[in-house]
Amino acid sequence: MDRLLPGTTWFDATQWAFIALLFVLVAVVLAAFMRRSVLKRRGGAVECYLRAPEERGRRGMWRIGFGRYGTENLGWFPLFSLRPRPTAKLSRRGLVVVGRRSPDAADLSYLPADVTVLQVGWSSPGGGDPEDVSFEIAMNDSTLTGFLSWMESMPPGSRWEA
Repeated sequence: MDRLLPGTTWFDATQWAFIALLFVLVAVVLAAFMRRSVLKRRGGAVECYLRAPEERGRRGMWRIGFGRYGTENLGWFPLFSLRPRPTAKLSRRGLVVVGRRSPDAADLSYLPADVTVLQVGWSSPGGGDPEDVSFEIAMNDSTLTGFLSWMESMPPGSRWEA
């Protein structure tokens, strides 16, 4: 029983399993770095934190990622993921800043101290102010300026009628 296959000991099989596991781990880490560089290279990607305050679980916690500006929405990609598509899309149509605040004591365990937290929601169909905060986005000052400019601007020739 000291041989797994003819000519192979348990120690040899364990070594090969360890090497294969190490190879898979390196491939996953390399894929994550490649994904990050592709997102950053395409342009319009900024680092930001996102959470849905009314949700439970992962969506209700602060998560670091990249927001990529598009014509009609902001796609948010988590930093630690291999998924090629955004996990959240914030439509520009009707997006309103409900409030702005500094991180509180509970937030500082997840966020750096130099960020500003924006509370955003979507205006009601009648054009009124939003009643609920749908998402909170934490950004540094330069990223915040770019986000607010993107939110208020409209591409030439666009019509935002519902």
